[in-house]
Amino acid sequence: MSRPVLSRRLVLEAPERVPDGAGGYTETWVARGWHWAEVVPRGAGREVNATASRLNFRITVRAAAQDAPSRPTPAMRFRDGARLFRIEAVTETDPSGRYLLCFASEETGA
Repeated sequence: MSRPVLSRRLVLEAPERVPDGAGGYTETWVARGWHWAEVVPRGAGREVNATASRLNFRITVRAAAQDAPSRPTPAMRFRDGARLFRIEAVTETDPSGRYLLCFASEETGA
């Protein structure tokens, strides 16, 4: 495997439940850190509805410890300005575990 080009700075965000004062909650997104990343499209997007589509990406970042709050998980997302990449799966890129490969999707056109 060639070394990834980590040229984009992405903010890692995690969902957090906040009480709404009426017995329920609202979900907000909290920054958990940032990562230099390589963002590569992966295949054609599939249609979500008539006005929006989903694009798929492979996002490579440096590895973080299993218990680190800055380690990406499938419940999280990356933010690049106004663009949001929802993380669907995460795996190590090689046995040495130097990098993590995140499979993510971005909904566009909504």
